[in-house]
Amino acid sequence: MASLAELQSTPGVCANPDPATQGFVFQQTMYRIRDPVKSLDFYTRVLGMRLLSKLDFSDMKFSLYFLGYEDLKDIPEDAGDRTVWMFRRKACLELTHNWGTESDPAFAGYHNGNSDPRGYGHIGISVPDVYAACKRFEELGVEFQKRPDDGKMKGLAFIRDPDGYWIEVLNADNSRQFATWGK
Repeated sequence: MASLAELQSTPGVCANPDPATQGFVFQQTMYRIRDPVKSLDFYTRVLGMRLLSKLDFSDMKFSLYFLGYEDLKDIPEDAGDRTVWMFRRKACLELTHNWGTESDPAFAGYHNGNSDPRGYGHIGISVPDVYAACKRFEELGVEFQKRPDDGKMKGLAFIRDPDGYWIEVLNADNSRQFATWGK
């Protein structure tokens, strides 16, 4: 396992970021979705996220749904305050729905990045118990890409959302083993 100093000396790494970047946060990743009802059900009921904000752009015919893991009591009631608050959160998931895709029989769906040509891979969630979470996912009919004991990487799983995007399911307390895989 590399030390923190070794990580900072990895080729290409700027060990001392420009002070002008102070306060920057990784705020969101975005998935294009076909059907917001199916996707919102999956991310809120199955994964336990909360809908933090919804923005409709009627002139451009699309909606943005922002989700994350937050306590309901911490989410501002006022729509404007809530939007500013949401854009300050770390690690939100943005679902973009282009209106009409849910009912268009010619719409073939979006590329998930995991089939050729490969590109984008997945998002990940940390859970208290991977096996218990996966048992629940199975009971809910969630599609698996990889179950916790499949393959060489044990103790983590990959599930698929309604659009086929992959979600890694891991336990942070058990992640120490990842540092020694492949050595």
